[in-house]
Formats: sequence, C-alpha cells, structure tokens
Amino acid sequence: MSQTLLHHFLIKLPEAVAIWSALLVLALGVLAALVARPEPDTAAPDPAAAEAARRADLRRYADEVAVAAAGAARTARRRREQWLAAQAEADRAWRAYDEAETAARRLAGAAVLPEPRTPRTPAEYAARERWLHHAAMVAHWQGDLTGRQLADVLAHRNGWDPRRHPAEQEIVLARAVREGRRVGWRTAAEREQRAWRDAELAAEAARTLAAEAYAAAEALRPDPVPVRRTVPLAPARAAVPAGATGAARFRPARVG
Repeated sequence: MSQTLLHHFLIKLPEAVAIWSALLVLALGVLAALVARPEPDTAAPDPAAAEAARRADLRRYADEVAVAAAGAARTARRRREQWLAAQAEADRAWRAYDEAETAARRLAGAAVLPEPRTPRTPAEYAARERWLHHAAMVAHWQGDLTGRQLADVLAHRNGWDPRRHPAEQEIVLARAVREGRRVGWRTAAEREQRAWRDAELAAEAARTLAAEAYAAAEALRPDPVPVRRTVPLAPARAAVPAGATGAARFRPARVG
C-alpha cells in the first residue's frame, strides 16, 4: 500500500511542479506590471494655463460678437435708409392726393351752377367725346388713371358718358383721379409703416449686439468695469398731414 502511494506521488509530482511554476511566473509578471506602471499625476493644474485658456475663449467670443454687431449695424443703417425712402414716397403720395381732393372739392362746388347751354347737335356730341377721350388719356399718361380705367372711358363703360357736358365730365374725371390717388397714398402709407417696423427691429438688434460686444470687450480687460445698459429713447413720430382723418392719420415715423 505504501509503495502504491509513493508511486502515485512520484507520478503526479512533475505535474504539480509545472502548475506551481506557472502560477509563480504569473504572479511575478503581475507584480512587475504594477511596479512599472507610472503613478498618476496628482499635482494641481497650472493656474496660468487655465487663465490663458479662459482668456482665449473670451477673446474668440468677443471677436465673434464684434463681427455680428458690425453686421447688425450695417443692416440697421440699410433699413433706416429704406424707411426714409418709403416715408418720402408716402409724403409725395399724400400731397398728390391732397391736391386731387382740393380740385375735386372745387369742381363739386362749381357743379351747383347751371350747365352752359350748347346746341345738342352731332358735332357738339362729337366734340364732347373728343374732350373726354383727350382728358382721360392725359390723366393716364400722368399716372392718375389705370389702363383699365382708360379702357372704360374709351368704351364708355362704368358711368363714362361722352354725351355729358365737359364741365360735368371734368367733375367725374376729378373724382376718379382723387380716388386713385387715395389708394396710392394708403398703399404708400402701409409700405412706410412696414419699413418703419423693420427699421425698429433692426435698430433694436443692433443695440443689443453692440451692448453684448461692449461687455465682451470689457471682460478682456484686467479689471473689467460693470456694463451700464442705457434705456433707448422712445421713437419720435413725424408730423401727420392735417387733412388725413381716422385710421389714415397714423403714420409712425422715427426721426432719431
């Protein structure tokens, strides 16, 4: 029995030695790796490097905001010029309408006078028709009658009667011119209001970006000072023509 156990031990001994040798080599390898691994850098970060990185970010942001503010300022100037042009156009349209209104009112006052007596002959009616056609074409060339209105006059449609006396035809023509100029003035006034709103929005955007650019530039200084934000003045309104009434009187216009 003892010889059998000794024989079994001698047979298994090389295998055990090999296993223990492998485990020893593995342990030595792990130990060598742990010894060779560099220790983590636990030193505190460099304050100068952190400050330099922060200032670089501030400078990049300040440059970007400055570019945006310059573009917004150009847009605001362009919008303001467009509004000034629209305002001048609206003023011209108002003066033209006021002149047409005055002329139509003067002719309407003269309508109470008795109509001049003229012979009712074919030649007289032909002369009245020629007068109406000529007056309508002159009004069309001046921009007071549209092409469709001129066609109605020449075709004697929509109330255009060549048999009327020229004095009566002149009143009808003056009223048509007045209504056309009224439409033109209201269209110009609405266009001016839209241009004014666009200019106001562009000016507000330019003011906001300018303040932001100033704050970013101040942040780059060694001892930045607090940014003082000013309250924009209320927009001034241009004078409204005295003859306008109702909703048509309101035409906002910023002067500053």
